[in-house]
Amino acid sequence: MTPQPNPQLGAAVKAADRAHVFHSWSAQELIDPPAVAGAEGSYFWDYDGNRYLDFTSGLVFTNIGYQHPKVVAAIQAQAATMTTFAPAFAVEARSEAARLIAERTPGDLDKIFFTNAGADAVEHAVRMARLHTGRTKVLSAYRSYHGGTQQAINLTGDPRRWASDSGSAGVVRFWAPFLYRSRFYAENERQECERALQHLEDTIVFEGPQTVAAIILETIPGTAGIMTPPPGYLAGVREICDRYGIVFILDEVMAGFGRTGKWFAVDHFEGVVPDLMTFAKGVNSGYVPLGGVAISGAVAETFARRPYPGGLTYSGHPLACAAAVATINVMEDEGVVENAARLGADVIGPGLADLAERHPSVGEVRGLGMFWALELVRNRETREPLVPYNATGEANAPMAAFGAAAKKHGLWPFINMNRTHVVPPCTLTEAEAKEGLAALDAALTEADAHVA
Repeated sequence: MTPQPNPQLGAAVKAADRAHVFHSWSAQELIDPPAVAGAEGSYFWDYDGNRYLDFTSGLVFTNIGYQHPKVVAAIQAQAATMTTFAPAFAVEARSEAARLIAERTPGDLDKIFFTNAGADAVEHAVRMARLHTGRTKVLSAYRSYHGGTQQAINLTGDPRRWASDSGSAGVVRFWAPFLYRSRFYAENERQECERALQHLEDTIVFEGPQTVAAIILETIPGTAGIMTPPPGYLAGVREICDRYGIVFILDEVMAGFGRTGKWFAVDHFEGVVPDLMTFAKGVNSGYVPLGGVAISGAVAETFARRPYPGGLTYSGHPLACAAAVATINVMEDEGVVENAARLGADVIGPGLADLAERHPSVGEVRGLGMFWALELVRNRETREPLVPYNATGEANAPMAAFGAAAKKHGLWPFINMNRTHVVPPCTLTEAEAKEGLAALDAALTEADAHVA
């Protein structure tokens, strides 16, 4: 549904925003935030009556779309009985959310520590790993994003880290596999996997294995480019961690809860079980902020008789947990994970491959489920990105033109550097998928205009 336009109210909303709201990752006087009037399913609209198909899922979190009635009802029911309660008590919504999550996590990740979001989940996972091992260093990949809090941003590999790099003590970075832009001169996935694993082990050896507490990886990196690791890589990392007594942390904040066509992205890699796994976003589609750490038996045992020195006032907030319970049940009952897998394999993947054949600006298509990226380039042979790394202003004009064209055709795109990501809700219909692909087709003509 789209309500009647109300430009006057929209102007008032925007005026109050510009007067008082301080926005993240932005130069405050250079932004013009759209005023959103409403959202439902895969769409949102503004006060002028413009309606957009959301190929961003917010920030890749509305896995069941906007305003799902069963989740809205669950939040209302929880608010009517117990709006909030301190985390030191057993509360039904909290207990049930933990049980449902633990049922779906791999291996023995059966203990759930609730946080408010993905960044503080990473903070606590790292703290647990350091306390468990008695070591300090944590290895993270260059192409990564782990959150905006102090430790999480310093673990991050992308340019958003640079302004806060003063806290990077104890963080060591390495190159994870990415064949399209290989750092290892690899010619195929097998070489990329073998050389990336050797590089990782060499890094550990030269850093001193006895100093390394953890390796943290996004199972499938999200904002950094949706690069599915080659077969054998995650299993190889698991083996290296076991050999050196290192805690293996997988960050499933973006890739988890159906996004890849499995409950968790790690489910695509048989036999791989991390020691700690972070989650947030899709656990309740962002309806109420919630994140957490799923903890293995071995790490949990460290704190069986030794207090864990960490906590949050809102850990396992009842409203957030009630939303998580309802979301997980909706995903189960309505086949949302299966829908993401089917549409990804049968509609989105083939549709994006077709666009790549017809648009010379598309250098590579990669992904699975509702988790895809198009690498846009100036030249397919040289793989020169359509815009430079971390481009701003005029240097970023080609991507800005592409984004404006997508919005003109009713699609809200996810754009990062020289890529557009296709990350719609996992509840997307086939008709909506085709609508989005048609809008991308039209918008890519703008990118094509910059191909050398």
